[in-house]
Amino acid sequence: MKHNSDLDRLLRYALRYKVLIYLSWVLSALSAIIALLPFICIYLIIRSVLAGEDGEITTLGLYAVLLAIFSMALYIAALMCSHAAAFRVAANMRKDMLSHIVRLPVGTIDKFGSGRLRKIVNDSSAATETYLAHQLPDRAGAMATPAALIMMLLWFDWRLGLLSLLPVALGFLIMMRMTGKKMQEKMTQYQDALADMSNQAVEYVRGIPVVKTFGQTIHTFKLFKGSIDRYEKWVTAYTRELMKPMVIYTGAINSSFAFIVAGAFLLSFRTITPEIILNVIFYVIITPVISITLTKIMFKSEEAMIVHDALMRVDSVMDEKPLGSAYNSLTPSGSSVEIEHVTFSYDGKKDALCDVSLEIGSGSLAAFVGPSGSGKTTLASLIARFFDPQSGVIRIGGVDIRDIPKQRLMQYVSFVFQDSHLIKGTIRENVKLARPDASDEEVMEALRKAECMDIMEKLPDGLDTELGTGAVFLSGGERQRIAIARTILKDSPVIILDEATAFADPDNEVKVQKAFSAMLQGRTVIMIAHRLSSITDADKIFVISDGSIQEEGNFNELIGNNGMFRSMWNDYMSSVRWKVGKGA
Repeated sequence: MKHNSDLDRLLRYALRYKVLIYLSWVLSALSAIIALLPFICIYLIIRSVLAGEDGEITTLGLYAVLLAIFSMALYIAALMCSHAAAFRVAANMRKDMLSHIVRLPVGTIDKFGSGRLRKIVNDSSAATETYLAHQLPDRAGAMATPAALIMMLLWFDWRLGLLSLLPVALGFLIMMRMTGKKMQEKMTQYQDALADMSNQAVEYVRGIPVVKTFGQTIHTFKLFKGSIDRYEKWVTAYTRELMKPMVIYTGAINSSFAFIVAGAFLLSFRTITPEIILNVIFYVIITPVISITLTKIMFKSEEAMIVHDALMRVDSVMDEKPLGSAYNSLTPSGSSVEIEHVTFSYDGKKDALCDVSLEIGSGSLAAFVGPSGSGKTTLASLIARFFDPQSGVIRIGGVDIRDIPKQRLMQYVSFVFQDSHLIKGTIRENVKLARPDASDEEVMEALRKAECMDIMEKLPDGLDTELGTGAVFLSGGERQRIAIARTILKDSPVIILDEATAFADPDNEVKVQKAFSAMLQGRTVIMIAHRLSSITDADKIFVISDGSIQEEGNFNELIGNNGMFRSMWNDYMSSVRWKVGKGA
């Protein structure tokens, strides 16, 4: 996808605040030019001192102070304008990214990783905020300063002016070499290393309970340690590579004084005049401004690279394609599920599902079973349209799900995950996610059907109890029952259960199963099950392996087939009978 320049894209996010960005550049440039005028006052003061005239010294000094204050006021005004626009740009960028992310397939979000995605949303937008609020106004001032300085240097004594600019030219050439295309590649590598560490850090923190349980150290998590080691190696190599050119650059831009003294000696022909002394003193005072300005420009170039890299990372998210809108606006008639010749791949190389076809009747209970990685969850996710298949058709109630508007489809399908997440908020807010207009009575009825009344009895504020950081925490089984209450309130005709009792303890599992009984009556239910005993009453069982359906039928039919399901059942029953015991 082709993108406009970085600045054009940032200005697009500014909307009506764009004028403030332009105004900040103008004010900053004026501030930089006016900041040079006190040096002219200093020149005139030195000339008066050398001439033995002190009548204008006080007045000139006052002018210098007033000009410096005026310059500072303009710069503050420039920053106020740039900050107002920068905050708006960062906010709009975050809104655009989050709006786009919520429309992406679930698998696409998993591909990025939570740590990396969080870093892109937060850090990339923050980088553009700093760039617009500080770097661009400062760059406008840094560009205005050399232009005005060159005019001043050549106006007072063009010979000394040219001499003072020679080391500046050398420093500028070195700076261009350090901030070129190669530097941009290095900046990308640097941000990649930081993103890798961030992602691995999130995974490491999640695994801390395991580390503590088994008494391991950080070295147990080799990926995290490896990311730190790679970052250290890269930074060391990069620092050594830039050390020599940086030394030469620093020496060059700070050598103007030596050139001026040598030039003054040659120009005077051993005859020192007050005019030469005046010009030398003035040039010695003003030439450090050049080195400061060049250094500012160099660091502004580095910031521009950081912003370019940040926008490239934003593009990596924004270029991901969301699911297409409904081709038509149709309503399913019933809750049957039909899948015809569906093929799906996550990476475009290896098929996760290959030419899958099946039918599930309205109001029936179907189960997907098979080895881990066989494609069970992928198939269920396609039914809920978390993704679109590369080929084939999926119908609910006789209607292609691509012809059902997203909101209507979500009213027809509920998905209960293995580990149901609750938002940071009240019990009421969590349950009403399914139906925001539900009354408190309807919420409580859903909680009752989901076997949550024992949870509600111990909560201090009932429906108003806050969940999350600094508030009340629930166990995995309790969270699952709250999630089931949410699904009951939604009252959708099709329900998909992805091993929904996987994280429940025995007591919670019994209550979850009771909640299921209340939830599943009269609905089409698709269960992804590892505990084969839970699906013996299923109307139809589909055995999936390597992305294809190997067998289908009810429990008795599959047991009688002596096929893959029979083998899985025998293994399952052996595991059930297995007991922990001491050897003789």
